Amino acid sequence: MPNTKCSGDMEDCVMPVRSANPIRARSLIRDNLEKQAGCLNLIHSRMPNIKVFSGTSHPDLAQRIVDRLGIDLGKVVTKKFSNLETCVEIGESVRGEDVYIVQSGSGEINDNLMELLIMINACKIASASRVTAVIPCFPYARQDKKDKLSGGEEKDESKKLAKKNFDWKFRSRAPISAKLVANMLSVAGADHIITMDLHASQIQGFFDIPVDNLYAEPAVLKWIKENIPEWKNSIIVSPDAGGAKRVTSIADRLNVEFALIHKERKKANEVASMVLVGDVKDKIAILVDDMADTCGTIVHAADRLVEAGAHQGGCVYAILTHGIFSGPAISRINNACFEAVVVTNTIPQDGHMRDCPKIQCIDVSMMFAEAVRRTHNGESVSYLFSNVPY
Repeated sequence: MPNTKCSGDMEDCVMPVRSANPIRARSLIRDNLEKQAGCLNLIHSRMPNIKVFSGTSHPDLAQRIVDRLGIDLGKVVTKKFSNLETCVEIGESVRGEDVYIVQSGSGEINDNLMELLIMINACKIASASRVTAVIPCFPYARQDKKDKLSGGEEKDESKKLAKKNFDWKFRSRAPISAKLVANMLSVAGADHIITMDLHASQIQGFFDIPVDNLYAEPAVLKWIKENIPEWKNSIIVSPDAGGAKRVTSIADRLNVEFALIHKERKKANEVASMVLVGDVKDKIAILVDDMADTCGTIVHAADRLVEAGAHQGGCVYAILTHGIFSGPAISRINNACFEAVVVTNTIPQDGHMRDCPKIQCIDVSMMFAEAVRRTHNGESVSYLFSNVPY
């Protein structure tokens, strides 16, 4: 069979003129053309068939993610009508694309959640191949279960007081709002969820779609080793019993000791008493928790650690995945005995850092970017559970 040789700046290629198998001939021609076009950056970009859109809750994180991926943010316009209804317009085709929508559960949470649902649905009915919601801070994660208390007579005076105050955490009829959010995301059309440090791991079970719950732990370990010179003389402390598993994991990887504080609440956002379990005397205390809202818990915990003689009463760190910092949080941190309060940027922190010089931020955009890349390419994301991508 006669062949035609081609040469030049590109690599030599063989172009079949005639073939007994025309399908194979067309395949060879297409392969050669795609190879040449790839050299000229005309056909394939670094990540084909992927679109990343940002909601209004955290555009900075979304921009960092696409910068790491080497692509551009998708075009989307979000606006509100005069009656405050949310309107979303996707500004480019998503037909057959692998779509990722970045929206964190911060700021005006209800509006941002509704915006995310509308964006998911808009992409789904526009024939997107797959829609993944990237939710760095999952909204309503603290409403993950009903309380133990039920109707009937209570002998415990504290439980009577709780019922009398109609505290939502002590009502047996409290909603499981995290499950409701999971249902809404699924019904809107989400095919996959990527989030970080869920308040309760059982929230993954609320979904009938895949959920990748990333961990800030690798980034936290890296920060501790790089920024606390005497970290080998530290002790990792959980401000409540629920975080014991989290701090033991970090303590094991650092090969240091751990402690925990048992707290009792009179009502939501108010801590009644704290009992320290563990010896923190003359050690650098590092409080670790998944989130801080009004910061009452970590401030009381820091005071308790200082009373117990943590590093001669002067060096307490707090490391949190989600720094919500609502209400009196900033003033409490400013007046507390913290060396530093370290948070990730799952929630925008620029304003908080301006108001409080003690707050420092760990960038976790590379973890989300790598999770997006691996998900798009069909690779495992379990590497990210114990490593920080570079």
